[in-house]
Amino acid sequence: MKIQERTGAGNNRSSAPVQPTMGERLPSPPRERKPALAALAVLLILVGALGATMLVLRAGDRIEVVQVTGDIKAGESVGDNVGSVLVAGDAGVNYVKWTQLDALKKLKAKSTIYKGTLVIGEMFAAESGVPDGKAVVGLSLKEGQYPEGLDVGDLVAAYQVGNTGSSNSNSNSDDETSSGSTGSAGGADTPIVENARVSKVPSVNSDSTISSTNKRYTVTVDESDAAALARAAAANQVALVKVPGN
Repeated sequence: MKIQERTGAGNNRSSAPVQPTMGERLPSPPRERKPALAALAVLLILVGALGATMLVLRAGDRIEVVQVTGDIKAGESVGDNVGSVLVAGDAGVNYVKWTQLDALKKLKAKSTIYKGTLVIGEMFAAESGVPDGKAVVGLSLKEGQYPEGLDVGDLVAAYQVGNTGSSNSNSNSDDETSSGSTGSAGGADTPIVENARVSKVPSVNSDSTISSTNKRYTVTVDESDAAALARAAAANQVALVKVPGN
């Protein structure tokens, strides 16, 4: 009897469900594959690599151009105030290439060009005659009739100075009217020319002086103002004043 009971008890234990032991993981379901996301990731990697390659190639596409190493006044050539620098080529910018330097030295600056500027073709032009509607007037000025440091390209106003017919101050009104016609272009407070551009100044190293006190200056003015300025200049009655706009 005891043997049968033990056997029956063993059979009962073997028929009981097997429980998982502590620490064992249940099998996870298989992951769902997403081929679209994988393809997008590969595409982004390719685009990034292509962009980096283009940047490297663009950085290597450089040209040697002319850079100004010293200030150049209007009407002057570059001379030796130039150096070369590498820049990225741009079809929209008319850079002057270093190989074109000899041709550039034959041209004149249209306006003042400052140190460090990259030269482009529009900054220079061949030296030409007087522009339409303009006139060039030469002045012989003594100290006190021009400001110190006056240079090519500066904007000045020309005033009439000195005694302009003071000996006739007691004349009758008819004489005053006739004499006033010669001085009507300017007075003590009214400039003969409001905006004149200095186009030439005396050089320190050249014999540009007329006497020990007079110096030669050349200004470009509107054609309508040239006659009055020339009359005052012939009488040595012109003084130049530097004005804003330089």
